[in-house]
Amino acid sequence: MLKKYFCLVIILCSAIGFGQIDLEVNPPEYIKTINFKGNTSEGQLPLLKLGDKLILEFDALNGEEADFYYKIQHYDYNWNPSVLVKSEYLNGFDNQRILDYENSFNTFQIYSHYLLQIPNSQTRGFLVSGNYMLKIYDDYDNLVFSRKFMVYEDMVGVGVEIKRSRDVSVVNEKQSVDITVSSNRMKFNNPKETVKTVIIQNNNLNTAITGLKPLYTIGNQLIYKYNTETSFWAGNEYLFIDTKDLRVATLGTRSIALKELYHNYLFTDIVRADRPYTYNPDINGNFVVSAIDRDDPAIEADYAWIHFSLQHQEMIDDKSIHVYGNFNNYAIESSTKLTFDDYSKTYSVPLLLKQGFYNYKYVVVDNNGNLNEGEISGDFYQTENDYKVLVYYRDLGARYDRLVGTGNGNSINISN
Repeated sequence: MLKKYFCLVIILCSAIGFGQIDLEVNPPEYIKTINFKGNTSEGQLPLLKLGDKLILEFDALNGEEADFYYKIQHYDYNWNPSVLVKSEYLNGFDNQRILDYENSFNTFQIYSHYLLQIPNSQTRGFLVSGNYMLKIYDDYDNLVFSRKFMVYEDMVGVGVEIKRSRDVSVVNEKQSVDITVSSNRMKFNNPKETVKTVIIQNNNLNTAITGLKPLYTIGNQLIYKYNTETSFWAGNEYLFIDTKDLRVATLGTRSIALKELYHNYLFTDIVRADRPYTYNPDINGNFVVSAIDRDDPAIEADYAWIHFSLQHQEMIDDKSIHVYGNFNNYAIESSTKLTFDDYSKTYSVPLLLKQGFYNYKYVVVDNNGNLNEGEISGDFYQTENDYKVLVYYRDLGARYDRLVGTGNGNSINISN
């Protein structure tokens, strides 16, 4: 009887350990500018091919030259910890100290810049594809922050087409994604159960569409051509700020003041939802750290308080307005919340950002955490958006979800 009870406890503990979705942990206030980099200079979705290099950068503004350690965990398609042991997905060791860091040079804001590259001498790479989480810890083994990333194999071709919504009621506000998955290198067994897809708009995992099954199969192709299930609100082009030179008022900056740090006051933005669509080139919510007349922006770019301002009547229905973008991984936090000023009749908030070029927009969040990206910016089918499609495969009897291919699409050439 005791043996049966012991086995039951083990089973329950395993169910708890492997059945809970693991969410990203946002950093404390002193950690800024978390940046995954690959083949581009801008902050991006951490999606790398099996065998490629992973680069993570971040700044610690507490001036303590603290030690940080990293751990890596493998996950299934639904972001539950996978059953694989570490030696099955990692070549080498994790739980290592980040050795590469430098202190800022010639800046008003003191900070330490940390750089983690994989492969390195201790962690030589990833053995399997799939979903991963990179977790950063301090000296006391407290979790400081975590970030998701994905490793893929180039096993299937993924065709992506962006169409106007097939739902006539929202044909002017939504964009639909059609997918074709094909491969001559692998055969899909029972694809409605073994193949899973994720569609991501503008590198934002928070709004990703998941759980879709192929509608039908033609030869070795899986076809996804839904009427409404693959539709995204089209949004509007992102607004931008340019702080590469903190002493110069660039387009969008109303005034500059030097106090303990530079303070950049932006022109007051307006509600765009009730205005006609206007094309404005952007980088789809991303950001680039950059500074004029600096050899190494990683340690020579300064921080400044950027004062955002929005002309909007006071909201009285338990909703709040936030600044939104990849500069903080699209997180909704107390620091991004705008406050209403009775005197100027505007909403405003200051954010501490490193020098560079940033995209942002204003979003509305209700008390239940529901986010509306279009209430202030509007939704227009003409908006230029980037889309990524991830294709996962778990064969019958397999122990983990492989990420076997990715595809990209852009709505610049959207069609009916």
